[in-house]
Amino acid sequence: MAIYASIHHLTHYTYDRNVTLSPQIIRLRPAPHSRTRVISHSLKVSPQPHFVNHQQDPYGNWMARYVFPEPVREFRIEVDVVADMSVYNPFDFFVEDSAEYYPFDYPPELTDDLSIYRRVDPPSAQLAEYMAQIPRDKTRIVDWLVMLNAKIASDIEYTIRMEAGVQTPEETLTKALGSCRDSSWLLVNVLRHLGIAARFVSGYLIQLKPDLQALDGPSGTDHDFTDLHAWVEVFLPGAGWIGLDPTSGLFAGESHIPLAATPHYQNAAPIAGGFTAAGEVQTTFDFDMQVTRVAEHPRITKPFSDEAWDRLNALGRQVDTALETGDVRLTMGGEPTFVSIDDYEAEEWNTAAVGPMKRGLADKLIRRLRDRFAPGGFLHYGQGKWYPGETLPRWTFSLYWRNDERPIWSDADLIATETAETGVDAKSAESFMATLATELGLEPDFAVPAYEDPAEWIIKEGNLPENVTPENNKLKDPEERHRIATVFARGLTEPTGYVMPIQAWQSRAHGRRWRSEKWKLRRGHVFLVPGDSPVGYRIPLGALPFVPPSQYPYTYITDPTVPRGPLPDVDHGDAVATPEVSADHTQPVSAPTARADVQTVIEQELGPVGGAVRTAISVEPRDGKLCVFMPPVEDVEDYLDLVAAAERTAKRMGLPVHIEGYAPPHDPRVNVIRVAPDPGVIEVNIHPAHSWEDCVATTEAIYEEARQCRLGADKFMIDGRHTGTGGGNHVVVGGSTPNDSPFLRRPDLLKSLILMWQRHPSLSYLFSGMFIGPTSQAPRIDEARHDTLYELEIALSQIHAPQAGSVPPPWLVDRLLRNMLTDVTGNTHRAEICIDKLYSPDGPTGRLGLVEFRGFEMPPDPKMSLAQQVLIRAIIARCWQAPVEGKPVRWGTELHDRYMLPHHLWQDFMGLLRDLEAHGFSLDPDWYVAQSEFRFPFCGQVDYEGVHLELRQALEPWHVLGETGAIGGTVRYTDSSVERLQVQLTTSNPERYIVACNRRRVPLARTQTSGVSVAGVRFKAWQPAEALHPVLPVNAPLTFDIFDTYSGRALGGCVYHVAHPGGRNYETFPVNGNEAEARRLARFEPLGHSPGGYWPAPDQTHPEFPMTLDLRRAPGV
Repeated sequence: MAIYASIHHLTHYTYDRNVTLSPQIIRLRPAPHSRTRVISHSLKVSPQPHFVNHQQDPYGNWMARYVFPEPVREFRIEVDVVADMSVYNPFDFFVEDSAEYYPFDYPPELTDDLSIYRRVDPPSAQLAEYMAQIPRDKTRIVDWLVMLNAKIASDIEYTIRMEAGVQTPEETLTKALGSCRDSSWLLVNVLRHLGIAARFVSGYLIQLKPDLQALDGPSGTDHDFTDLHAWVEVFLPGAGWIGLDPTSGLFAGESHIPLAATPHYQNAAPIAGGFTAAGEVQTTFDFDMQVTRVAEHPRITKPFSDEAWDRLNALGRQVDTALETGDVRLTMGGEPTFVSIDDYEAEEWNTAAVGPMKRGLADKLIRRLRDRFAPGGFLHYGQGKWYPGETLPRWTFSLYWRNDERPIWSDADLIATETAETGVDAKSAESFMATLATELGLEPDFAVPAYEDPAEWIIKEGNLPENVTPENNKLKDPEERHRIATVFARGLTEPTGYVMPIQAWQSRAHGRRWRSEKWKLRRGHVFLVPGDSPVGYRIPLGALPFVPPSQYPYTYITDPTVPRGPLPDVDHGDAVATPEVSADHTQPVSAPTARADVQTVIEQELGPVGGAVRTAISVEPRDGKLCVFMPPVEDVEDYLDLVAAAERTAKRMGLPVHIEGYAPPHDPRVNVIRVAPDPGVIEVNIHPAHSWEDCVATTEAIYEEARQCRLGADKFMIDGRHTGTGGGNHVVVGGSTPNDSPFLRRPDLLKSLILMWQRHPSLSYLFSGMFIGPTSQAPRIDEARHDTLYELEIALSQIHAPQAGSVPPPWLVDRLLRNMLTDVTGNTHRAEICIDKLYSPDGPTGRLGLVEFRGFEMPPDPKMSLAQQVLIRAIIARCWQAPVEGKPVRWGTELHDRYMLPHHLWQDFMGLLRDLEAHGFSLDPDWYVAQSEFRFPFCGQVDYEGVHLELRQALEPWHVLGETGAIGGTVRYTDSSVERLQVQLTTSNPERYIVACNRRRVPLARTQTSGVSVAGVRFKAWQPAEALHPVLPVNAPLTFDIFDTYSGRALGGCVYHVAHPGGRNYETFPVNGNEAEARRLARFEPLGHSPGGYWPAPDQTHPEFPMTLDLRRAPGV
């Protein structure tokens, strides 16, 4: 929905005596060819009496001729214009093939018509010299016009000139200075001399302050303003008149409202006329122009006003008070996702999980987050998830910091950047490892070099073609090609890195101590398993001496439910300055005297003394930097000790390093933010917030820091639809520890949330992404598997509120619900409400007391995200105070019929807000209007004789097709070729008017609002290679008729196109929201009803989908 801007333009002449005005010609009515829609226009002239005649000049411009029969003392002109500031793309035009390139000739049938716009005087020497600088080579006409317009803008400095008239081109070139009318007249003359028909345009310019400031380049005006302006229009065969603004160097857009377009500037003056009087007249001139936003709908870039935000903030604090009063101990985290704002086309920002840009951007982002949240945190560059079908595991960058605000890593300069080239080699790794061993209290000779296995690589070399070398092996697989080239470039006799076995002592009698072992291998050296992973992941543990399972030193991570004390301080190697002591000063204290050892202390440990060690720390040079691989440890204290030793070593050597390998065990005393790749996005796993203030600070910081890294939350489809990033914005709630988790202390809270989400489809669909339905990433519990509700009722009946019966233990909560909260394949992770990390039996990392809501798509604005968060927090507070009881609702097919339509989904959401208000939490619906606009984009509207028709995008569940054979396995395609629109008709006589789509009656159903009816239209929008119904034709374009049953013909209508109506074939995604909106609005035509008389054929909707007209089904089927 656009902004409506009102221009108020006042021109006032006052005279010190009576004057006789000649006929006054006023050109202040927007011209008929204005592409900016003018909603209303008012022209008031005084004094009275006067006579007015509205007419059009020879060029089609509106003009008003005023005659004043009596002398006057003033002349006042007041104009008011209300314009629809909907964006349009000024480049959205076609040209004939003959005019595709400059220079070109106009067709003979246009030559005479355009002659007046090509008439020029012989150029002066100065103008000829200037035109000689303009390229005349064969160039695409659009590019050539852009170049010429930008050249005038850069060569002529803009100034506000109060003198009347227009400078000649020679004057403008001599001064290199001019007003908008001067530079425009110069451009008109240059274009005409170069053979292009051009005309001078006067009009209004509206400049509105942008919602967002530009990251680079000018942001535009810092306040709304309007002024009279001048620009140029050129005529291109096939495109018509195209506006160029040489003042800014841009093409004319929706901000340019033409008043008059003429061959010469003399005929485009807004006001023309004179007066006569006796004696010398003193004239006072007053001028005022103002622009006001008269209608401003909530939109994505400005979801609500400052006043609305203040009220939302106040509610957030009120919810916090309720949570604290109830001792809920709620924490809230999430997983926002971002995409590049510079590249929408690359595979890594659409389907691929990793790519060339992501790693560098993620490193930049995680460092900015470290500066923002944790100056004393340490960065971990670890291995991420490894999904089937992916040749290599993904990476994950993590930022860890202590809750007590003490540093884990004190010197940020010792964390190597991704692009660092420190010149390290195997000798550097050996020296670093020896120093690190000393820091850990171990002998340096425990460290051993690790080599690539020559036996493996000699075989690989032997399998290469005889006419290639390992360094230039010409293999098709780029990963294998790089792998072989890297190994042979380094050499098989050069160590890849150094490995030192290490394990924490079981005893803590003397603080944190480490032990090691000299590994004995049959082949005498550590030969690594072939691969691309760090050395620490490729140690040949199977080649080490056999250890019985009963004596194997397994790593048992500390259970997250175990109470923990404060974390100890660690030594970062910072030198502590102490005062100098005078030489003659003595302190009378007792001092220990040296004595011989009296006994060897052997501390108790599991297994035999000096037992096997099967974990190791490793150091290797890779990609220009030294990488330190951390081994798995049982608790975070051990890990922090290793990290501190690594930092002390880096300080001694003055060498920045990367910490990689195993991550620290989960510990509530340490916060973590992770940045990881996901298909098409970069995902940020943010740390839990303990209060509403924390939520606000974290969310706004994440969005802002991502934006400063040129990462955004906006993404656009090829047809202009504005979507989320596609990666989701999952919300994770729980407690600081599993013992604090409100879902483990009060399992009935989880039961209440399940019932709340199941009873309100708006919670599932209003905030979701485009892919919904039973096979989506976050299906509702009742989608496709209706029998699950029956089983769910039995499970929920065993979960009681504390006052209603015994509270089930944590393990039982998991057992009762984990088999219900799944998708149709049984995947527990792909569920709308995921409890994988609640109390999973798989291991301690799954017993964190967390619940994840996965049905939330990434909103483009942080305040929209915060509106979602305050909603979830309010629902949790309400359910904690008053548990929800009862049975799930059997929605059946109504879920994918009624609740696919924005109107009914909004009504359901209003019911949810009324429930929250009844429990003391008043959420304003205005906070979610922008979310509704984002989820259900406005397509267009028309009005005929008081009957209003509006089209909006509705929801459509996508189908996953059956498995299809592909290279390397099988694939399953998603059929997204079916779309749905909501049709809303508003009329005072719903019995008389109906809506027909492609001459088929739309099954409108009346709503609670008198005169308003809605329905859905489902249609096949395009023809993919793989589809559910491969031979059904495309149903577009859709012609909607407001059909008058009294007259038996269409009163009016509109046409909705799936693609550009002019046949424009977009090859790239929109570069920003303006282009996206222009593409979307270009597909709607507010005219074009079915001509002639007809009667919509009888059409019986399917009983399972009574509110939807499915154009794929023949009438009566």
